[in-house]
Amino acid sequence: MPHDRIRAAIAVKHAILADTALLSRLEQATAACVTTFRAGGKALFCGNGGSAADAQHLAAELSGRFYLDRPPLFAEAMHVNTSFLTAVANDYGYDHAFSRLTTGMARPGDVLFLLSTSGNSRNILAAAVAGKKAGCTLVAMTGASGGELGHLVDILINIPSSDTPRIQEGHMLLGHILCEDVEQRLFGTP
Repeated sequence: MPHDRIRAAIAVKHAILADTALLSRLEQATAACVTTFRAGGKALFCGNGGSAADAQHLAAELSGRFYLDRPPLFAEAMHVNTSFLTAVANDYGYDHAFSRLTTGMARPGDVLFLLSTSGNSRNILAAAVAGKKAGCTLVAMTGASGGELGHLVDILINIPSSDTPRIQEGHMLLGHILCEDVEQRLFGTP
């Protein structure tokens, strides 16, 4: 029944609202982005499947606009170059698709967002290792457990759920809050 799924989504949002540690980590991720953008750095995003769509959506909110008509910020979803992605997957294996691009694009001080509902996607884990070597601040957006990824990153935004659709809805909620707060801090309130 749709009512049950709506109630489940609301329950996850209530759990997010009650998790002060999670909201504090969201604030840390926001502050990291503000610092990065003020220093001329960039935010890179990677994810698979629905998380790739979420990564692209959040990158677009930063690089385009959220509420304010303002200068663009350097934010990019790393899967949008399909020629690169398919060539690397073919030549090196899909586990290296994001790590290879991270090595090429990331610079010290950049923020690397790693979206994985399980926290165990091999290519996302490899990107985290490459991002750490590059000197990035690593922000994972996962489900409740954080998976292996939770142990590799600087900031863990783990949605209190083990249900993939509810996790992804939580990622978008907190991702939108982050984008709005980054925009307000850099450019003023709408």
